[in-house]
Amino acid sequence: MELRIFTEPQQGGIYQTLVRLARAVEDAGYDAFFRSDHFLAMGPGDGLPGPTDAWITLAGLARETTRVRLGTLVTAATFRLPGPLAIAVAQVDEMSGGRVELGLGAGWFEAEHRAYGIPFPELGERFDRFAEQLELLTLMWQAPEGVPVTYPGRYYQLFDSPALPKPLQRPHPPLLIGGMGAVRTPALAARYAAEFNVPFEPAGAAAAQFDRVGAACEAVGRDPASLVRSAALVLCCGRDDAEVRRRAEVIGRDPAELREHGLAGTPAEVVDALGRYAEATGVERFYLQTLDLTDLAHVELVASEVMPQVSVPGRRAVSVPGAQR
Repeated sequence: MELRIFTEPQQGGIYQTLVRLARAVEDAGYDAFFRSDHFLAMGPGDGLPGPTDAWITLAGLARETTRVRLGTLVTAATFRLPGPLAIAVAQVDEMSGGRVELGLGAGWFEAEHRAYGIPFPELGERFDRFAEQLELLTLMWQAPEGVPVTYPGRYYQLFDSPALPKPLQRPHPPLLIGGMGAVRTPALAARYAAEFNVPFEPAGAAAAQFDRVGAACEAVGRDPASLVRSAALVLCCGRDDAEVRRRAEVIGRDPAELREHGLAGTPAEVVDALGRYAEATGVERFYLQTLDLTDLAHVELVASEVMPQVSVPGRRAVSVPGAQR
């Protein structure tokens, strides 16, 4: 299985803090460094000094790192128009030497939209826009150079777009889709995604969602095994109970609750939790939600004591669906 670090900078964290953590993640041997794409803090904490923009951050990290893959879990389709988003992702992909992955979702957190003046349509329209964005992104990235793109969508229209620049990765950077929607989410993943992610769900619920996604793949003639299965779970690891408790207190969580719902405890406990979750769900990639951005010793502990005990093969080939109608 692959281990990736996933951060929530909207809870509070400046760019330089993210640089230090991303470099530590790369040096420790993790597969990837991902961040959320949010503009408002959630839960405990005031979010000071304020949010950092996901794609500006990733552009900087593209030049500050050399190996680790970079991406969002996930960018909201409500935040950015598809044309400029295609340009930004393609540019960061080139800046990173082809290490970018785009997690994209319909958007869900209404309060951050209100706080920063971002339109927040009703759920059905958000999913319609999300679907158009996925189609447009893949169409623009895959169109041959010199062939203009026209797209007469309901929400987005392109007229003779040069559809430039092209990303370095071909046919395009991997697209990640996730969530627990029962119908449209699996259908969109089957058509567009290289990876499907279930965030913060128990193994039973995750397994049921992966079954729905697999059925959606089969319905369109796609091999379900071509879609990477991943999960995001909160991380709180310590060498002993006292260290676990200290790290839990820093992020405002209870150690017992974290052991039940996340990856918490000693390294041996985390290894056991990873194994049980993977066996029940078929997950091959874990995003370890690391909430204290300043605790570099935390990611180094997991890298030295947990990573060697789980299988971490090289990146397998991923089938990237063409997505053109």
